[in-house]
Amino acid sequence: MALQQYPAFLVLCSFLAFRALSRILSRLPLPQHVARDEMRSWRWRNLSVSMVHSLLTGTWALLCISEAPEMLTNISDGGTPFSSLLPCVSLGYFIADTVDMVANGQSRASWEFLLHHALVVPCFAYATVMGCYVSGAVIALLVEVNSVFLHTRLLLKLSNAQDSVFYRVNKYINLLTFICFRLGAQLYLTGYLMWNLQTMPHGHCFLLPLVLIDLIMLVYLQRLVRADFIPWPQDTEGRKMGKILTD
Repeated sequence: MALQQYPAFLVLCSFLAFRALSRILSRLPLPQHVARDEMRSWRWRNLSVSMVHSLLTGTWALLCISEAPEMLTNISDGGTPFSSLLPCVSLGYFIADTVDMVANGQSRASWEFLLHHALVVPCFAYATVMGCYVSGAVIALLVEVNSVFLHTRLLLKLSNAQDSVFYRVNKYINLLTFICFRLGAQLYLTGYLMWNLQTMPHGHCFLLPLVLIDLIMLVYLQRLVRADFIPWPQDTEGRKMGKILTD
């Protein structure tokens, strides 16, 4: 049985797997500093699930590109059986992550992530159902290479380990991979689509989400540089907590 013929089933399996992972992680012990605060505890678990997704799909995307580099120049029709499974897995994760945020009352605090998911889910759904733009989805998932270091950074901040050597090393790797894999991949996709818009099926439908995500990434980059490389003045404890959870 070719699994690629049943994308909805694959998305459902991915959704259930990530929800099950979240349940399992909720039963594991937390660092003492994190466990004392309900918000930190939820954020730790949510980030841990996101880390698993990033490790899996970031590695998967790199393998797909190395196996079929022509995907970089054939975004609409390129792809392999191995790569066609990747958008299904990520789509299931994005839906599961959305459910997690809404079900735990984090919609307001996590509105930026919900906006990102709202832009990505329809694009990935189109790729999985139509079997088109699989290469584009794979390239987009190169951002998960950076997400590994981004999630590591946030987990360290939740643990109050901002002064550790590990955090200082990670922040430089995070910035480098942000520019190369996150911002670079997004801008490449946007430029490719704009340049070939007339020959891309339903290309106009993808252009607006891509441009909006580009803007989100630029805002993220500005916040990242401000938080990690420009010293903050002394602030209230509440403001510090907000920065830990959002920056």
